[in-house]
Amino acid sequence: MTDERLKKQSDDDNVRGRRAMKDRAATEDRALSDDDRVEMFRHQFFQSALPDLPKIPGYHVCWLTTSNSRDSIHHRMRLGYEPIKPEDIPGWEYTTLKTGDYQGFIGVNEMLAFKLPLDLYEKFMRMAHHDMPLEEEEKLTNTAEFLQQQARQSGSQVMLGDGTSSLAENKKAPKFALD
Repeated sequence: MTDERLKKQSDDDNVRGRRAMKDRAATEDRALSDDDRVEMFRHQFFQSALPDLPKIPGYHVCWLTTSNSRDSIHHRMRLGYEPIKPEDIPGWEYTTLKTGDYQGFIGVNEMLAFKLPLDLYEKFMRMAHHDMPLEEEEKLTNTAEFLQQQARQSGSQVMLGDGTSSLAENKKAPKFALD
């Protein structure tokens, strides 16, 4: 390399080094403290894109998406969900959809407000979050007992932990629809 090229290379390296130090300082200034991270974690559960729907006596209210083909709006309507109209929630006229398939209903982007009678909501929740899990627990308990019996017959032993024995306890269904 010529002297001129060596000097230019050296100057370029110095500039890069100074820039890297400046970038490093800027990056270090942006480092998050643990408190910042905890605050970010807390906010990830805060719903800011959709407004909270007010309670409607006798109904469970929720937002449903129009973009899930596996859980479509029409399917939910067959299950008993009803779209919320502006007259159901006075003061919500500003969120009424102006165009499209769901014109006149309360919605935000692809989300629509729906209501479901509380007695039906209670039945759905009991089935999904109590009865079906109990059925699975019963299958697990039966399998554990079967394995324990087979082990005894072959002269072996299967030790069941505390969790397995607690599966067999009779559990009362909670109330899901909170008024």
